[in-house]
Amino acid sequence: MISAATPDVATATARLRALLGDRLHEPGDPAYVTTTTLWNGAVQRTPALVAHCLDADEVADAVRVAAQCHLPLSVRSGGHDWAGRALRDGGLVLDLTGLRTVRVDPDAATVTVGGGVTAAGLLAATRPYDLVVPTGTVGDVGMAGLGLAGGYGPLCGRFGLTLDSLLGAEVVLADGRRVTADPRHDAELYWALRGGGGNVGVVTELRFRAHRLPGVLAGMIMLALAEAPAVLRGYGALIAEAPDELTVMTGFLPGPAGEPVIFVCPFYSGPDLDAGLPWMDRLRALGTPLVDQIAPMPYADALRMFDGGMVDGNHYLLRTRWLPGLTDNTVDVLVDAARQVSSPFSALAVHHFHGAATRVRLADTAFGLRTDHLLTEIIAVWAPGDQARPHREWAEHTSAALAPHALPGGYPNLLAPEETDRVRLAYGANWPRLHRAKHRYDPRELLTAVPTLPRSVR
Repeated sequence: MISAATPDVATATARLRALLGDRLHEPGDPAYVTTTTLWNGAVQRTPALVAHCLDADEVADAVRVAAQCHLPLSVRSGGHDWAGRALRDGGLVLDLTGLRTVRVDPDAATVTVGGGVTAAGLLAATRPYDLVVPTGTVGDVGMAGLGLAGGYGPLCGRFGLTLDSLLGAEVVLADGRRVTADPRHDAELYWALRGGGGNVGVVTELRFRAHRLPGVLAGMIMLALAEAPAVLRGYGALIAEAPDELTVMTGFLPGPAGEPVIFVCPFYSGPDLDAGLPWMDRLRALGTPLVDQIAPMPYADALRMFDGGMVDGNHYLLRTRWLPGLTDNTVDVLVDAARQVSSPFSALAVHHFHGAATRVRLADTAFGLRTDHLLTEIIAVWAPGDQARPHREWAEHTSAALAPHALPGGYPNLLAPEETDRVRLAYGANWPRLHRAKHRYDPRELLTAVPTLPRSVR
């Protein structure tokens, strides 16, 4: 393992300074604070160095320096991982936010993005061509972190996970070699990248299949907390019938006065948006809406519904469970959690996995769950200066209450760094193969990323 030897920060600094000049940041540099500040104010890490790279050659050189100088290594792309794994104490951070090139080929229906491109950046480039790539729900999330470990989102039913549209990648391996990974070039690396996260290489470029989608019928319906049990039961029945074109989120958000309200957020992506109107009526009929904002709109505009949901500088802690469906027991747990929420900023989100995402064979990608299910996010949020304990306890209690009704494992992009046993369970039958790929491409374990892979098969 790379951590077995004493890090030689002085030599690494001299070599990287010669390579990057003032794009190498050390503690005390004016840019260091900016490059080591993440949206989650609970993350406080002190890397030894931050290398702001502008191309794959610089990334490769920096990886070689890290390996030779025994520096722990992390990669910052979007930097949106809640646990802050983009930063490693005493390590070298590869800052890829400068790799923001987007190339759209409308004839081939592909889009190629640099390792620092966000979902919003990709969609801005594809919008003039009525093309999209499946994304998550937040535009600031990096496409690399999203697409390498999963990519739940509003187009899951129609087009699958983000990783299901990944056609290939340019990768810097742990020894500094630059390679291409796609079905014709290192197919095993390509397999591992689609679900295994950034643990087998540093991805400097990704090529996605793009899908024609002029617009979606989408929006937000909010209802009073008192209606939540009936709404959730009705939601569970409705999504069991939903076509591929309809993917629906639900959960609890802070209302106007900070009190929790239940929300239902549908995305209908069929070619005839009018065909989605009866589904919207069924969702409205689940209760008496306090807010009812459903309309046709471009997909990128629909994602803006979630802008501002995460306030930079607040403190965040996430827990997650995979649920096979919404039973009376799980409905009760979710409603009780909303009623007992410890902060007016906290939230619960339930993501809908179905349709096209379930028709990918389990063995075709490293992603470990391809049956219909719901992904639950338990999002504890509190203001800087507040005591963390009550918010952590709320999240932990909710997760524990859901555990008896949950599937093994959980979405690796949301599991905590210490939950390595659940990461292994998340990959199921794919775990032994992914473990072999990790050993093959990074035998010294230079790279740790989201998800945090266990070091051995148990």
